[in-house]
Amino acid sequence: MSSILPIRHQAPLPLDRLILTDPPSSEAIEMDVLIVGGGPAGLACAIELARLAKADPEVGEAGLNIGVLEKAAAPGEHSLSGAVVNPRAFRELFPDLTDADFPFRQPVSGEAVYFMTEKRAQKIPTPPTMHNTGYFTGSLSEMVRWLGERAEEMGVNLFPGFPVDALLVDGEAVRGVRTTPSGLDRERKPTGSYAEPTDLTARITVVAEGTRGLLSQAWRQWRKVSSTNPQIYALGVKEVWKIARPLDRVIHTLGWPLPADAFGGSFFYPLGESQAAIGLVVGLDYHDAALDVHQLMQRMKLHPLFREYLDGGTMLEWGAKTIPEGGYYALPERRHGDGVLFAGDAAGFVDVPSLKGIHYAMQSGIYAARTAFAALGRGDTSATALADYDRVTDASYIVSDLKKTRNMRLAFKDGLYVGGLKAGLMTVTGGRFPGGRITMGEDAATPRTTGPAQPFTPDNTLTFSKVDAVFKSGNETRDTIPSHLIVGQDVTGEVADFYAHMCPAGVYERVGDALRVNPPNCVDCKATDVVGPRWTPREGGSGPKYRLM
Repeated sequence: MSSILPIRHQAPLPLDRLILTDPPSSEAIEMDVLIVGGGPAGLACAIELARLAKADPEVGEAGLNIGVLEKAAAPGEHSLSGAVVNPRAFRELFPDLTDADFPFRQPVSGEAVYFMTEKRAQKIPTPPTMHNTGYFTGSLSEMVRWLGERAEEMGVNLFPGFPVDALLVDGEAVRGVRTTPSGLDRERKPTGSYAEPTDLTARITVVAEGTRGLLSQAWRQWRKVSSTNPQIYALGVKEVWKIARPLDRVIHTLGWPLPADAFGGSFFYPLGESQAAIGLVVGLDYHDAALDVHQLMQRMKLHPLFREYLDGGTMLEWGAKTIPEGGYYALPERRHGDGVLFAGDAAGFVDVPSLKGIHYAMQSGIYAARTAFAALGRGDTSATALADYDRVTDASYIVSDLKKTRNMRLAFKDGLYVGGLKAGLMTVTGGRFPGGRITMGEDAATPRTTGPAQPFTPDNTLTFSKVDAVFKSGNETRDTIPSHLIVGQDVTGEVADFYAHMCPAGVYERVGDALRVNPPNCVDCKATDVVGPRWTPREGGSGPKYRLM
């Protein structure tokens, strides 16, 4: 066995491509507020802005010119989450509606947590942070489609199929964005379907691009905005199944199939009588270079706890996504700048101990909308004017919740058992004991031990290969697309193996001692961007087409 250090092989962030000082095109589209990302944070922001504009007599019938740019071909196609949803933000955004009006599947009627071994599942007490009474299961993809429809009804301009390549800046201020070109061949030469980039300018740009956002990373590096700890991530792999036997409760598990030095667990959620969502989430600071999250989940489905529901069923959809897990100490020291705000996963608003992020994303979008609207009313979109956003979010339940659980995920860097003990003490004391901050390095700085991988052969009934899984994601990316992945230097055969195991979509292969990259397979999970080749935007509509995730 030997060791590799991923950060030594990772390409630097291409800052010169992401922060552009060029003046906008003379044909640039002008907006009052431009929102990058049509997920829960971005759409909640757009809806709240439109509501505020309609209610303000000084704005009048003209309203605000609000635009939402989304890289997927349609809202929801790149949205994936567990999801057990706290309806709090939905209720605030739509006070005239009831829970029955929202796009949820069903209320949580029961729950259980198990510690798993390869053959058994021992039920354990549900940690207080994981209680889900009063919440709902659902599909984030369906929720986003519903939010998109509400936004359009309120006059918001939705632009699906428009990924963003770069921020347009003037001095220290963000003035808009430039979209990604489409119709390029593998050598990046225009084809007959070529469409050039579009510049869009705005008085305020809200970046709500989701997990491991490229613009967020670039802006923070450009403006030298740090955080107490670096952001860390997990990779989640999920499937939606048609099942013959209804699942009557929300299930979470710890332990097998993960090694004791890796953080993570599984979920199994009912989505009505005939569907269920199953997934495995693993922190990307794991130590075994041969660990393969997709294969671990395939093995996990053969466990008696899950198999009794999945036998005789059909896998309907598959997907993967990274999750920001750093919590309170990984929040950027500021989430605002001249002409720009950052919301949702792009700012790291996810609470891992409670397994919640959707309502935090939506709430931060609502706060961003209120801050932006007030700043526009004053005619001042400077960093000083937009600093109200940080003051409001820091005083809100978002940051309060993250502070209570500030060290719980971080405690598991010492392994499952020590981490579990520390997390229990933190739960009892509201995070006060053990006190102090647990320091973390970035995921790419975690050494990985190389060794042989455990053989795995899918049965194509309950378990599936990565190629078959990607097909179930609805991925229709054209084969001639140029590579959007920037591979670093000195990628050895062992590093290529690491990438191949780490990527759930079969994008990377080891061929001899070289790395082969298959860009069309990518489902934009961003795992490679965390510990390997950099992810950059590709033409609009590429990637998965989730309907049930």
